[in-house]
Amino acid sequence: MKRTITVKGVGSVSAKPDYITLTLSITEKDMDYEKALEGAARRIAQLEGAAAEAGFEKGALKTLHFNVSTQYEGVRDKDGNYQNVFAGYACLYRLKLAFGLDSKRLAAVLSAVAGSGAEPELNISFTVKEPAGVSEALLASAAANAREKAQVLCRASGVELGKLIRIDYSWDELNLVSPTRYELADSAMPLMAAGKRCAPEIQPDDIDLHDTAAFVWELEG
Repeated sequence: MKRTITVKGVGSVSAKPDYITLTLSITEKDMDYEKALEGAARRIAQLEGAAAEAGFEKGALKTLHFNVSTQYEGVRDKDGNYQNVFAGYACLYRLKLAFGLDSKRLAAVLSAVAGSGAEPELNISFTVKEPAGVSEALLASAAANAREKAQVLCRASGVELGKLIRIDYSWDELNLVSPTRYELADSAMPLMAAGKRCAPEIQPDDIDLHDTAAFVWELEG
């Protein structure tokens, strides 16, 4: 039976954010199904107009999620008992606008959105445009770390490291989002809509990532 050694490699990388993802969510409610859809469509058109005003090409605003649900609310009847009563339809749209890291362009986008009248919920995150490169660097770091550990253990044990026979890795999705938060109070939106597009230069914090993989080698000697 061949002798083996199993070592867990820990990879670590820091990635500089170079991309902004702006998520815009709208919810339109109405007792009438068609009116809920029409209201949502109107606000989507306003957001598309805002994107065009900020210099984006048609189609830059991508749909992430769409859902229409029925709404109910608890109402107390004359006997004091609660019952669920139909309260209308809720049409939810969640959209994404992504572009290279640029504080001035971000300010222009926010100004256009604030002046559009669509009144979406906003979420701004800083990430990387090419996540595959970051993932590759992270895995390379884990592999190098595992080999270094294995070689140290082999030298201490008087054996040699043989061929690699197996790698166990979970392939979990990486969270490639900077911890930096960019928030605007509701009271600031009218100023953005009025064309006051000045905004501070943003240098988002690096994205620190860690991941592990298990490597199995044969032992020689």
